[in-house]
Amino acid sequence: METTLPHFTLPAPVTTVSVHDASCDELRQFLDERLGSDFTIWDGAQGRIRSAGRKSYGDPLSLESLVPQVAGGNGPEFVDECNSAVLLAVPIAVASYEKLVGVAPFAVQPWDSTESPVGLARMLGLSVDEARDWWKRQRPWDPRQLLAAASLAAETWSARCRVARLQFELEDVTSTLARTFEEISLLYSVTQRLRISATDVELGQMALEMLQECVGAETMVGQYLPVARPDEITYKARTEPVLLTAGRDLLDGERFSELVAHLRLTAASAPCVLNRNATSQPTWPFPELRELIVVPMAEGQKLFGWLAAFNHRGGKEFGTIEAKLMVSVATILGIHCGNRELYRQQAELLASVVRALVSAIDAKDPYTCGHSDRVARICVRLARELGCSGPMLHTIYMAGLLHDIGKIGIDDQILRKPGSLTPEEFEHIKQHPLLGYRILADIKQMSDTLPVVLHHHEQWNGKGYPCGLASSDIPLLARIAAVADAYDAMTSDRPYRKGMPVEKVEEIFRRGAGEQWDPQVIEAYFRCRDDILAISRQERANMSLDVESWFK
Repeated sequence: METTLPHFTLPAPVTTVSVHDASCDELRQFLDERLGSDFTIWDGAQGRIRSAGRKSYGDPLSLESLVPQVAGGNGPEFVDECNSAVLLAVPIAVASYEKLVGVAPFAVQPWDSTESPVGLARMLGLSVDEARDWWKRQRPWDPRQLLAAASLAAETWSARCRVARLQFELEDVTSTLARTFEEISLLYSVTQRLRISATDVELGQMALEMLQECVGAETMVGQYLPVARPDEITYKARTEPVLLTAGRDLLDGERFSELVAHLRLTAASAPCVLNRNATSQPTWPFPELRELIVVPMAEGQKLFGWLAAFNHRGGKEFGTIEAKLMVSVATILGIHCGNRELYRQQAELLASVVRALVSAIDAKDPYTCGHSDRVARICVRLARELGCSGPMLHTIYMAGLLHDIGKIGIDDQILRKPGSLTPEEFEHIKQHPLLGYRILADIKQMSDTLPVVLHHHEQWNGKGYPCGLASSDIPLLARIAAVADAYDAMTSDRPYRKGMPVEKVEEIFRRGAGEQWDPQVIEAYFRCRDDILAISRQERANMSLDVESWFK
């Protein structure tokens, strides 16, 4: 019996998932259940069996050449036939670039004991008796209905593949969005803390703890390198390497430095990413490290340290996504270090200017050498007693150092006169607050000190100079400096007199509280009088302008 065999066109495949043998087994079982035969699954490109059932039917050599042709066709087709049965080949798109072909025999005529099964045996690749037994068990199909059912089964499986692929892509997009959100949140959190007042070490520790979750590392490490030598700093700065860790402690500072040296990294190095293909080598000297990323914290060619991730928590490999995130964070940290270092260097320059100005004052009036430094330190102690802190302490210390800078413009003979001053000479001396104000007025960084320099000789009762301000109209820091200046002036020796005993000074303070001096500042003096006495007796060879470091 000759039968015209129509072809059915399948929709174009859209998935891109590569098919594994386990998926081929699932496809074979699916076709077996849908069409009621014993399928063999062939690779549509290579013409080889991917999954076989109880029996593979047909001539293997013929099928090896026929299967690729069927895979390139438009639908199921019969690749062999006899009067009683056909050999059906079903191409199934499982990816945009991959097709499988299911092959199985089907009866198209009911069992007929009078008909010889020799042709059937040839087609099936069985003995005559095996072919007869197979035919007896079959339910015959109409050829057109068989092709339609096979086409529907192929479309159903291809649709499942597309759904699986879309589900995979959706999960991948969701995972990517979640990871991107975490990365953006991390970068936002880091940039929100980019304040000059936030130390680079504090910012680095926070970044490590957040990076550990995003990167998936067992250990995050940050190493900050020194920025100055101990003998060249006025303000607090790193003079030794600092190692920060989030997670397990795998390496100490010395061992981490050995790792950087082994990897031959520099400020200009690209991210160094090593996984087990490199760290499992016998020559690898850090057996505790399975996977790692190391990136430089730098600004231009200036290297400030290193950022590193060690050992993936999930046993996976580190890749470009983790490396790029770490580069972004390391860049932020490097810029922050650079800004802080530039700020520190500017502060050091300002400190040098202040030292030069104080030295000029001391050279102008050698009999009062050290007076400015003592007044400055006493100012700080009084200000702390009155609840001042932070920038206010720094301001009053600088102002105390410079409160007499205007004496540079006073006539030497009057300034060093051993006896009493005439009224005219005193009027000349009284010009030094205004002269000091004018000297410092154009230095922006000194603007906060100007009220103290100008008003430290004002009196509570309004009888001071140069402006005759009274009570609370006098800036608080100027009122503090007035007491500190008076204390050191009265207790220090002068060419024309010996310094007063502290008891005498304190008697003058009690009488002058509410008249010459702010009574609250005088009360603060008596509360911390022992500290002030110690300050007045201590001469320092070196000035530190980092006031807050005194109290740590």
